[in-house]
Amino acid sequence: MMKRVGAPLALMIVLGLTSAASFAQERARAFVGAQIYPVSGDPIERGALVVQDGKIIGVGPVDQVPVPRGAEVVDAEGLVIMPGLICTHSHIGGIGGADRSGPIQPDVRIFDSINVLDSGFRRAVAGGLTTLNIMPGSGHLLSGQTIYVKLRPDARRIEDFFILDSDGEPMGGLKMANGTNPLRAPPFPGTRGKSAALMRERFVQAQEYMAKLDRAGDDPEKAPARDIGLEALVEVLQGKRIVHHHTHRHDDIITVLRLAKEFDFRVVLHHVSEAWLVADEIAAAGAPVSMILLDSPGGKLEASRISLDTGRVMEEAGVRTAFHTDDWITDSRLFLRMAALGVRAGMSRAGALEALTLAGAEMLDLEDRIGSLEVGKDADFVILDGDPLSVYTKVLQTWIEGEKVFDREDPEDRLHAVGGYGAGRDQTPYFCCFGH
Repeated sequence: MMKRVGAPLALMIVLGLTSAASFAQERARAFVGAQIYPVSGDPIERGALVVQDGKIIGVGPVDQVPVPRGAEVVDAEGLVIMPGLICTHSHIGGIGGADRSGPIQPDVRIFDSINVLDSGFRRAVAGGLTTLNIMPGSGHLLSGQTIYVKLRPDARRIEDFFILDSDGEPMGGLKMANGTNPLRAPPFPGTRGKSAALMRERFVQAQEYMAKLDRAGDDPEKAPARDIGLEALVEVLQGKRIVHHHTHRHDDIITVLRLAKEFDFRVVLHHVSEAWLVADEIAAAGAPVSMILLDSPGGKLEASRISLDTGRVMEEAGVRTAFHTDDWITDSRLFLRMAALGVRAGMSRAGALEALTLAGAEMLDLEDRIGSLEVGKDADFVILDGDPLSVYTKVLQTWIEGEKVFDREDPEDRLHAVGGYGAGRDQTPYFCCFGH
């Protein structure tokens, strides 16, 4: 059983599941005999993963992990288990962010436009993705607030996907961009220099707004009129919200680092086609990168020097590196291939697997909850039928917080995994800046 997660496993998994209305898992479940990649440590050749109530309660070699009495034991011999994949840059969900009224719109919240029933989310779990940073596009200097989501089952509203912070607030970052995408007719900037100038101007306004709030203290009579756009920028200045910055050319990358230093905000550099040209500068700034690798020609001119070597160069420079899909640029079902391409060009195997999981978790401030298989973390994991870096390997099952959200043996799930008539007919590829 479970040699390739066939029907016997499907029947076994059904046993012990709670009702659909209850997300928490009460009965422990132990996956035994699989090769386990915890990511935070060395691979375990014959391991056990035990989960209960949505959390990992045991992981390690089979002979060292106690299985609770009454637990459902699943034979995973010959299979591979690794943490759920994390995409730090996705556009699925039928999104629409900022509009043409101006180049800087921090008040826009992307979750107000996400369709949780969009079949793009089925493609994502079919690819082993469990957590996404869903972003507005890059056609603006600042196109709005991103949202960090878990692709939980049976969602009917975006709130069902939210990852909440310790105060119960939905977590997310701020999407910014430079380079050619935001260069348009007024009121948008026409040059790279003007792009940076406009952002400086808005950050100075945010500094002044923050100073007024500080002076007002708890006195509402002294507080400035509420500005929800400046509120988001104040969160950036306070370090509460991370800037996720689209940037390609080496000079644009340096501009981002210059602004981050000037206004002391945290930033993740996204795409970074020419990061290999300024690796030392990125490392010195302590900025992580979320990169994309492409194995076919084409795309925008400013990305013409994208290189498969970037992952290796970043790793050698000591830069924390994650991969992302930029879905549809890379289909979420093919996300594992990103790590394989990185290793092919010299990236370490361990570094490439971290780039799919734990590194991305760190860039979303979620490393204490997801990204590796460790006791106490969320039970987000993927079951594979082979090596994670093989193009022949298939995602068999995807689990989020101890709940199965994808099973290749299910005909509907399989349809979204392999494509064909009826799969994804509701989707329109999102290309915010196709003309660039």
